[in-house]
Amino acid sequence: MANIIVSLVITLIVVLAISKIVSEKRKGSTCIGCSESGKCSAAKSAKKAALIDQKIEIKQVI
Repeated sequence: MANIIVSLVITLIVVLAISKIVSEKRKGSTCIGCSESGKCSAAKSAKKAALIDQKIEIKQVI
């Protein structure tokens, strides 16, 4: 019985952690749980890459 309770608690913790990661990624966070709060160089480079991707325009050549 104790094994079942422990496994359920561990499963609950894993499910909650995964749901937190998924919800933060949907919001557009680059670094989940970052102490810099998105002010680090990784967040800046990710924003620049997103802007570059938005500016690319694909034209069809006939």
